Amino acid sequence: MLGRGLEKRFIGENISAIVTDYIKERIMTGKYAEGDHIPQTVIARELEISRGPVREGIKELQNQGVIDFVPRTGNFVACFTTEDKKEIFDIRLMIEGAMLEQLIKESKLGEEDFTHLTKIVEEMVQISECEWDMVEKAAQMSKKDIEFHRYIWKKSGGKRKIEILENLHFQLQMAMIYDTKFGGNLPITAKEHYDIIRCLKTGDIKNCKSVLKEHITLYRKGVF
Repeated sequence: MLGRGLEKRFIGENISAIVTDYIKERIMTGKYAEGDHIPQTVIARELEISRGPVREGIKELQNQGVIDFVPRTGNFVACFTTEDKKEIFDIRLMIEGAMLEQLIKESKLGEEDFTHLTKIVEEMVQISECEWDMVEKAAQMSKKDIEFHRYIWKKSGGKRKIEILENLHFQLQMAMIYDTKFGGNLPITAKEHYDIIRCLKTGDIKNCKSVLKEHITLYRKGVF
């Protein structure tokens, strides 16, 4: 049963979705690391809900590749091998590169779009230069990075490409934060987005793809 304090808060909401967001947030802030056990009973107690929605939320995260289930052992935060991470980034590079080309060829971005993207980058730069703990900075940076790129994905209008990237969405965040903690230079990574905006404005497809490749490579530099 829901706790009295949270019952009103959850009325009309998808409780299992609240569970998935809760677990994701704990992963992104380093409270759950790669390979950590996901304790259903503890999560149910912390959220003051029954174990049913917790099981549903965990099942959804299994489908997204965020949690691995080990029979007779339990659920664990997915561990990405070097090859797993390389595959995630390579898929992103291939699909997003095609999206950038489409945006330029079909002139799908206007001044309002560039202003919005620039604002996101400015926020990323502020985060990268603040005095927060490195894990927290990496988590917040990855959120802003995905916000920037998801805007580009949606403006491209490539429905099937977006579906693929959305399915990989949190895996991308996990891979980025894991790699950034190992070796990324956050201020440089943040400011590279300005180059992507510049190339989109000038319609330079070749350099736009080159900047995107360098941007993604920088994220995984510490591992690859």
